[in-house]
Amino acid sequence: MKNIVLIGMPGVGKSTVGVILAKEMGYQFIDADLLIQKREKRLLKEIIAQEGVDGFIEIENQVNASIEAEHTVIATGGSVVYGKEAMEHLKEIATVVYLKLSYGALRKRLGNLKNRGVVLRDGQTLRDLYEERVVLYEKYADITIDEENKGIEETLQCIINEL
Repeated sequence: MKNIVLIGMPGVGKSTVGVILAKEMGYQFIDADLLIQKREKRLLKEIIAQEGVDGFIEIENQVNASIEAEHTVIATGGSVVYGKEAMEHLKEIATVVYLKLSYGALRKRLGNLKNRGVVLRDGQTLRDLYEERVVLYEKYADITIDEENKGIEETLQCIINEL
C-alpha cells in the first residue's frame, strides 16, 4: 500500500482520524494545511484574508501537487478538490478516502466557520459549499466512508476494512 489521502468537508475528522490511522498502520502522518502554513509562514486564515479565496486555492494546489511521500497518511484541507493538479497527483501516489457526512451532522459539528479557516466565498452558505464540494469528493474518491452516527473507532475500522 502506498499512501492514503483523506478528503472531505471541514469537521469530518480528517486530521484526527488521520493521526490514529497512521499509528495503526505504522505510517507517517502529514497534515497538508500545516504544510501550507509552514511554506507560507502564515496561518490559513491570514492567507485567505490576504490572497483571497482564489489565491489560497492556488497555493493549496501547488503545495498538495508537490507532496512526495511513502507509507504516509495525508490529511488534506476541505478545499483540496478545487486543485486539479493536486488531485491528479494525490490519486497517483495514494488511495483517496472520502470521509462523508450528511449536511445536518456536519452543521452540528462545525460551529464557527470563520475561525476554522473554511474557504467560503462572499455570500456563500455552508450548504452551498457542501453541495458544490460533495460532487468533487465523490469524483476523486477511491473509497467512500460514511461516517453517519459513527465514532472515531468505528470510522477507523471501516477505513482499515476497505483498504
